[in-house]
Amino acid sequence: MFRQLRSEVETALFDALESLDLPTDDLGIERPPDEMDATLASSVAFRLAGEVGDAPPNVASDVAEAVDVEPHEYLVSVDTAGPYVNFHAGERYLADTLAAAAGNETYGTLPDRDATVVVEHTSANPTGPVHVGRARNPIVGDAVANVLEYAGYDVDRHYYVNDAGRQMAVFTWAYETFDESDLEGEPARDRIEYDLVRYYRRGNAYLEEADPDEVEAAEAEISGILQGLEEGDEETYERVGEVVDAVLGGMKACLARLPAEFDEFVKETRFMRDGSTDDLAARLKESEHAVYDEDAWQLELDEWGIDKNLVFLRSDGTSLYTTRDLAHHEWKFANYDRAVTVLGEDHKLQADQLGAALELLGNDTDVLGHVIYSYVNLPDGKMSTREGTGVMLDDLLDEAIDRAREAVESRMDDRIRDDDLTEADVERIAHQVGIGAVRYDIVSKQPAKAITFEWEEALDFEAQSAPFVQYVHARCCGILDEAAAEGVPVPESGEPIDVDVGVLETDEAEALLREVARFPAVIESAADDLEPHTIATFTREFADAYNAFYRECPVLTAETDELRDARLAVVAAARYTMANALDALGVDAPESM
Repeated sequence: MFRQLRSEVETALFDALESLDLPTDDLGIERPPDEMDATLASSVAFRLAGEVGDAPPNVASDVAEAVDVEPHEYLVSVDTAGPYVNFHAGERYLADTLAAAAGNETYGTLPDRDATVVVEHTSANPTGPVHVGRARNPIVGDAVANVLEYAGYDVDRHYYVNDAGRQMAVFTWAYETFDESDLEGEPARDRIEYDLVRYYRRGNAYLEEADPDEVEAAEAEISGILQGLEEGDEETYERVGEVVDAVLGGMKACLARLPAEFDEFVKETRFMRDGSTDDLAARLKESEHAVYDEDAWQLELDEWGIDKNLVFLRSDGTSLYTTRDLAHHEWKFANYDRAVTVLGEDHKLQADQLGAALELLGNDTDVLGHVIYSYVNLPDGKMSTREGTGVMLDDLLDEAIDRAREAVESRMDDRIRDDDLTEADVERIAHQVGIGAVRYDIVSKQPAKAITFEWEEALDFEAQSAPFVQYVHARCCGILDEAAAEGVPVPESGEPIDVDVGVLETDEAEALLREVARFPAVIESAADDLEPHTIATFTREFADAYNAFYRECPVLTAETDELRDARLAVVAAARYTMANALDALGVDAPESM
């Protein structure tokens, strides 16, 4: 409903400005501050004051008087507050919002856009376990994909596998060279990538510490593996593939705990084997921006404001990661309407170079989007000092579940719901809250800002954390379950809602419904801007509105059955709104806590 109201306000304000012969290029429509009693407001008077030659409040009054609300369904009145033009929705806006949300478990999902999007994220090199510092990529990437899906796109989630670089050649050589007896220590965890990473570490240590002649011989073997990949040697592909696939299997198991799952693992060797990398390198060499310098083919990208040249071909004719990634992106453009990549801040230059190179190759880079994020840090303490192995994502998730379990068990006596939690219930809630806390804390921050993960904040049931917003959903479920147990009709998904919104009356109920109305627009904006953190912001604002309603508007003990049924419908609408907002973020919505 909010999206339709916003459209009505845009039309009404545009027509008013046009009737006053004033510029219509910037309407300045925004959500008003909380203390302002309006659904939408416009700051257009600030912009027009100089042109009109009058004070902004006077301009706002003139504009408000020129607005015609008659043609519109939801827009019922216009007034001013100082320099702002305020727009008000009527009862039908609330009634239609309640009808749309209370009986709709898919509420917030936008119509099909008939457009495909590929979201590439995580793409960590398959050299060992997923490190916690990189945890932001699968969490943010999965949320971006979810939000785009909610916004009506047909989304594929891809993991781009670097299986042709030096790291994988070193790993393959080490795996084939050393025995178990050559390795240090036991695997940190009983999973394949924790076992195999020891070979990778042993190989790197050998290359740093061994006799120069032995290192030279090893480097020759490593170069042979790289050359074999470039030449399309099937035996070499199989050798490298054995290591890559084994490590990826373990990494998938770790990522599935978040969960972050993928439709396809796209290997970079694919674009070497099908000839597209060679073809792309040949096209780049023909470009007026190509130069041969320092024994390599490079692109000069000064025209795009990039000082550092992009090296795309070595003197021996072998390609680089970026060359193969260019071929990969052209494959994306050929198969999808839009391509989004989630990258760490250390890849920003690479992303800029890639975009410029794709453009000079004749591609429409307007369909290419990037989400650049900073890394996750941990405070000093137990988890930040595991000597030699770093802190793995598995460690973080294990500790999150343990801490959540302790928090749930410590709150058992304070629970409002009269239901007994079994050990299985406690374990389920611990997983939902613990992993939800990690995901929510990370995705709720603007990606470009660095994060220091703090347990006390992430698992605070009283602050604006995952448990705080998850508890709203659990409360909604508790009220609806209790109503059903008492034989009171409860709104069901897919069934029409037959209640009188006019009996709600209280400011808290109306304020909550206005938040419900906003949700589809929040999804739309987050998808357009690739900013899932704005949905986390919405969940906190929504939780505040719901908790005010919960305090002031008793549901099952309402004065009349009519009021009870209307408030039950509001609770059902709130439940679906919060459940889907959390789902878009990849956070579970527990039914009890």
